[in-house]
Amino acid sequence: MTNPDPLQRRTAPLEMSPDEFRALGHSLVDRIAAFLASLPGRPVTPAETPEEVRAVIGGAGLPERGAPAAPLLDEAAGILFEHSLLNGHPGFLAYITSSAAPIGALADLLAAAVNSNCGAFGLSPAATEIEAQTVRWIAELIGYPGDGGLLVSGGNMANFVCFVAARRAREPEVREKGIDPGRVRLRVYTSAETHTWIQKAADLFGLGTEAVRWIPVDSDLRMDAAALERAIEEDERRGDRPFLVVGTAGSVGTGAVDPLPAIAAIAKRHDCWFHVDGAYGALAAALPDATEDLKGLALADSVAVDPHKWLYTPVEAGCALVRSREALRDAFSYRPPYYHFERDEDTINFYELGPQNSRGFRALKVWLGLRRTGREGAVRMMADDIALAAVLAEAVRKTPGLELLTVGLSIVTFRWVPEGMTDGEALDELNTKLLTAIQEDGRFYLSNAVVGGKFALRACIVNFRTTRKEVEALPGVVVELAKQLAR
Repeated sequence: MTNPDPLQRRTAPLEMSPDEFRALGHSLVDRIAAFLASLPGRPVTPAETPEEVRAVIGGAGLPERGAPAAPLLDEAAGILFEHSLLNGHPGFLAYITSSAAPIGALADLLAAAVNSNCGAFGLSPAATEIEAQTVRWIAELIGYPGDGGLLVSGGNMANFVCFVAARRAREPEVREKGIDPGRVRLRVYTSAETHTWIQKAADLFGLGTEAVRWIPVDSDLRMDAAALERAIEEDERRGDRPFLVVGTAGSVGTGAVDPLPAIAAIAKRHDCWFHVDGAYGALAAALPDATEDLKGLALADSVAVDPHKWLYTPVEAGCALVRSREALRDAFSYRPPYYHFERDEDTINFYELGPQNSRGFRALKVWLGLRRTGREGAVRMMADDIALAAVLAEAVRKTPGLELLTVGLSIVTFRWVPEGMTDGEALDELNTKLLTAIQEDGRFYLSNAVVGGKFALRACIVNFRTTRKEVEALPGVVVELAKQLAR
């Protein structure tokens, strides 16, 4: 009797029967639902050391043989639920990482099950069209008129995509010939409050970090438009080539919004590409009371927006918007002979519009989230966050010992100033220790900013689970921990 061919009835260790998948899925969803319900009663973080977390995970080598799925999922859920920083907790008010919409978690499961490769329409017909529609909806929500864009991993990548598009549009020879230091020096202009993506971009894309011109800010931490124009004119007289001006719609430290219309006019006069880093604040342009400065992002050649910030999408989800789709295609498209994908006016192949060829189906969670909330719901949640920031600012003002520094969009910065203490370095050291105490306490989680040279505690509300109860309680907790430090 001949041995049966194992490839005729192949058994793969990763495969599951429909019944097994259904049972495991039901069990895991039940456990996740219980976890979400338990968030308010948990500490925001267990405040464990790396050694403590490694001890939980274990230091064993790669197992030689596999294990059943059920105990593996159960163990993984326990590790994540008990040993993670919980940014869905109502007391998480730190970085601009939002509480994640539950529909987004379910969308990620659905997207992973189909496993579309969103590099080309032929590989992902439905996913490609959903992403294209999602990009259009984000542009429509913030009032941006461009027709180009794609989803990327986050703010850094969205800004990088726009940076490369700008470099290609204003200095087209760079794509083939590279940066020639003997020809002309390319210059980038941005506020001193801009996120560190700009240094990474200048480094990664060949300009060097010294190509960045840091423009001073006014008393409200907004770019000084007059100083911008002076810097551009100075570089033009020197023989440098200004090519990119970056405005900020919601700085990461304080939520400041640059005077975007004025910056747009200056960029146009000097033939510079005008980009807006709106990873955090651009979505607030959808609010009925958005300022004219914020609405000025509609004048930009490109805008970076992060759905995983103020659209409450699970990470990762960033979005690069560009006025012309052709600018993206011109910057990123290569068509090797082993690619046989249709291309006509009606076909979008996202590999031609950005740095990735193989791309996950990020759009589904954003698309379903927007359909779940509609414009009204998305705007209302952002408005609630901003209103809660105002409540927090008022509570800080009324709390003896706390000094309010800034309020911008949904970010509030403040610090503890004990009576009689005026030494700046001592105050910075005290508030640095206080921030650590707050983070380890577990009731709230804040981050920091530096405002006018002062180390500040920073609360950023992009959390649909946060309520008046939390923001009114926060100042009391800060003072309680500050007094413990003093003792």
